Amino acid sequence: MKDLRCEKLASVLLNHSLKVKSGENLIIRSNYNGKPLVDELYRQAIKAGLNVFTHVLINEHSKLFMENATDEQFENANKFLEAAYEKADAFVVIEAPDNVKHLSKVDSDRNMKYNKAVSPLIRRITDKRWVMTNFPTHSFAQEADMSLEEYENMLFDATLVDYQQLDSEMDKIIDIFDKAETVRIVGKDTDLTFSIKDRKGIKCSGANNIPDGEVFYAPVTDSANGHIYYEFPAIRYGVQVDGIRLEFKDGKVVKATADKNEEFLNKMLDTDAGARFLGEFGIGLNYGIQKFIKNILFDEKIGGTIHLAVGNAYEESGGENRSIIHWDMIKELRNGGEIYVDGRLVQKNGTFI
Repeated sequence: MKDLRCEKLASVLLNHSLKVKSGENLIIRSNYNGKPLVDELYRQAIKAGLNVFTHVLINEHSKLFMENATDEQFENANKFLEAAYEKADAFVVIEAPDNVKHLSKVDSDRNMKYNKAVSPLIRRITDKRWVMTNFPTHSFAQEADMSLEEYENMLFDATLVDYQQLDSEMDKIIDIFDKAETVRIVGKDTDLTFSIKDRKGIKCSGANNIPDGEVFYAPVTDSANGHIYYEFPAIRYGVQVDGIRLEFKDGKVVKATADKNEEFLNKMLDTDAGARFLGEFGIGLNYGIQKFIKNILFDEKIGGTIHLAVGNAYEESGGENRSIIHWDMIKELRNGGEIYVDGRLVQKNGTFI
């Protein structure tokens, strides 16, 4: 039996997020496990008069490529897709892996080399209209310590929300922070200050991420000073880094430690010149998402948390820091945390005053 929630989610992606029009070119990019949602998106897109190309990814292929490709093959990684991606007007990206840790044993240097190689293709997506979502898989459910049915219900409850109402509520947050010069984050083993002077907040209410629910800013690159501890693990390339502590001076991470995989953490921070500077300050506002499930698409939206990304700043946020990495790390504020704006307390224990 077809899950009617797939039909509703497909409609949100096409009509709310992408606002597609007849005659446009749409690419649906997904792992093969996302087939039920891909099928529904394809059906609705064809009926709406779009030209559709389905790009199906196989996780094992990317692993095989990273482990075995020659330098010439890395250079040609985008060869077959550049023309198709260039002609696209909009993209739907669906994550639906059957193993979220399938790259955890790949040499990190070759993994980064692959990501550098495909980064021009990813930029072609982000230069167009795009939206990313997840589809329930056993792998996602296991990471979240849920049954597949529990995970499905959680996912659809989080994605099928009133995004217009959410957008309206975000205006209150924008009104506070757009006027600010400095932000101070206080919490467990944390006292960090940075500037967002002259930055404008970006509301995330379903345009690029489903589920959604955050407002984010680009910190002034050289402004962060202090230290921060992240209660939640940060995961990249399938590697989980626990107990991260970062110390900032004049914007740069000058000391980085972790309880687990500290060497990997510092290797990522040494990727390029911009990797040790902040690219994003995000405020989680989706209070319907309450549990950390090791899935950044959900976790960074948890109401009562903030996240700071090291690396690349999104151009629309006014940030100038550039890096091939953008790594979100989530800070718990619901238990004794505070946010100050220009010295004024605006949030305590995850709730805005």
